[in-house]
Amino acid sequence: MLFQCKRYGDGSVVTPSQVRDFRGAMMGRADKGLILTTGSFTSEARKEATRDGVPPIELVDETKLVMMFERAGIGLRPRQTYEVDVAFFDEFRS
Repeated sequence: MLFQCKRYGDGSVVTPSQVRDFRGAMMGRADKGLILTTGSFTSEARKEATRDGVPPIELVDETKLVMMFERAGIGLRPRQTYEVDVAFFDEFRS
């Protein structure tokens, strides 16, 4: 298995051509690939990753990556938050 990581912070997306380029780099070296990104994938890139007749490429976007970290208990700290119950305070208004 080969993998490629793409660090995006500006809303960039991984395109089908990037998936194809990675698959080309895999040829003769691996049966499966994995692309991780802190961004997301276009729908066309997702289709390209699972196209019939070519080695599969698993795609992990920022949402899936965070879920994986959460399950493994790494790189994240739990945080408790509260939301104000406005209705509760309404009865104290004069």
